[in-house]
Formats: sequence, structure tokens, C-alpha cells
Amino acid sequence: MAVAFAGTTALAEQWDMPMAYAATNFHSEMGVVFADKVRDYTGGEIDITVHPGGSLFKGGEIKRAVQTGQAPIGERFMSAHANEAPLLGWDNLPFIATTYEANDKLWAAAKDKVNAQLSDLNLVALYTCPWPGQGFYFKKEVRSSKDTQGVKFRSYNTATATFAEELGMIPVQVEAAELSQALATGVAESFISSGSTGYDRKVWENLTHYYKVNAWLPRNYVMVNKGVWEGLSADMQANVQKAADETGAACATKSSELASWYFEQLEANGMKVEDAGPEFLAELETIGAKMTADWLADVGEDGQAILDAYNAN
Repeated sequence: MAVAFAGTTALAEQWDMPMAYAATNFHSEMGVVFADKVRDYTGGEIDITVHPGGSLFKGGEIKRAVQTGQAPIGERFMSAHANEAPLLGWDNLPFIATTYEANDKLWAAAKDKVNAQLSDLNLVALYTCPWPGQGFYFKKEVRSSKDTQGVKFRSYNTATATFAEELGMIPVQVEAAELSQALATGVAESFISSGSTGYDRKVWENLTHYYKVNAWLPRNYVMVNKGVWEGLSADMQANVQKAADETGAACATKSSELASWYFEQLEANGMKVEDAGPEFLAELETIGAKMTADWLADVGEDGQAILDAYNAN
């Protein structure tokens, strides 16, 4: 028995899993839940070590690391790859799917085409998880684009950069792990995100206002190298996918439960949290319609098919 046990241990695969967000963020916490489930369901044959906060690879490096096999598995913000593959910006279409239920429906419409795109990039998506709805953080009151001219705006993908430019702001690329420093040093003065990022990064130390817009619910996804995935037995794949499906569902539930709690924490720490005013919201909706049209022009038939399927259900 000792020999058999030693043999099993020797065959165990050690997977490092880089993640971009803080260890206390719910996405990272769910990554640990997933790793535990995989270890359990595979009988220890796959042992995943989670590396949160960009500690192993910075956020912008994670996809490339998994694609090239530097890491077998990792998590990243899906739309961060829309520069390379515009289809992956499906979840950043403003004001298309603004609730968790609608976001699930949009993901169901997009899933097959997204997975085909990821396969072309040597990736397999194991599970996805939405963030709470996105809103705007500022260090002053904002009622319209008249108040946003020249503001340095932290962008995390093409959609957020477009919003910045359309509002007369200056987009600067800043990873979530570097956001606190960017705000403290004036590299960034504003950004769009959920209450989660604001809470994680204690942005009340530098910012004063949060405007609830609920423009979209972007998704993180856990990806595995396609070659690594195809190298697993069918039984092993099924066990890992079971862990992924359970974790994805639990993560979405956690996100929904935390959405209002984050706002309460921002307010408790002195920030003013309110709905965006009618003039500002109308401007954002106009920009959003243009962004959706631009996305459809970039993506073509696949993008239109996703929206048609979404609107048909």
C-alpha cells in the first residue's frame, strides 16, 4: 500500500494558478474553493496552488502565461483581451444586460462562440463569474461630461478607454493591483468598476463619489492551457469540470450577495454613493449605443448572432 500511495503521489500534477485580484476579493477566494474541489474530486491527482494579487504573473501577463504553458491555469478579466479578439468584449456592451439574470442570458447566448474563440487562442474556459454592475468613481461631484473634461481615467480594456475618451477624459492603463498607488500619486483620478474594486482598494482614501450606473456586469474567467486540458483523461476532465461548474455557480451567487454590501462599505467610509443623474446617464447611454455599434462592426456576424440569440430568449 505504501508503494501504491507513493506512486500516486508522484503522478500528482502541481498546477500554479495566477490570479489578478487581491486574496480577499471574492474571485480570488472562489479560486481557492475551486482548487480545493479539484484536489478533492481528482483524489489529489491535480494539486492547484492559487497565487492572487498578480503575485506570480501580473494581470496583463496571465493570459499569455497560460497560452504559452508558463502556467497551466489562470484567471483573468475576459474583456481585457478584446484588443486581441474583439468578440471577447461581449460582456462590456453598455446597458444591454444590466442584471445578473440578464447577464446569465447574455453569457448563454455568447458561450459557444466565445469558447470557439478561446480555443483558437489555445485556451479552454472552465468557469466564468460576473462582477457586480459597473459604476463611476470620482474625486468630485459629476453631473455631466462638462465635469469630466481632462480627468485622468483608469481604463482596463477597450470599452472603458472608449468611455473615457467620449467623456473628454484621459485614459490610463492601470491594473487593479496597482490602482491604490495610481490614485494616491495622481496617475489616475477616476475609474469605472464595481463596488468590489473600490472596497478592495480602499479608494475612499483618495476619491469621494461613486455613481451607480450598472453599465454592464463583466466576467472573469478561469482558463486552462488547451494542450494541458487535452492531455487529461476524460474522467479527469469531468472531475475538474464538475469543480468548475460548482464554483462558477457559487461565485455568481456570492457576487450578487455582495453587490449592495460593497456600497454600504463605501458609504461607511465616507464616500457619497448615488445613482447617476439624468443628464450624465443620458450621455452614457448615447455613448453606449455607439460602442455597441462599433463592437458589431468589429466582430461582424458572430457578434450580431450573439445579440440576436440574447434578444430572442
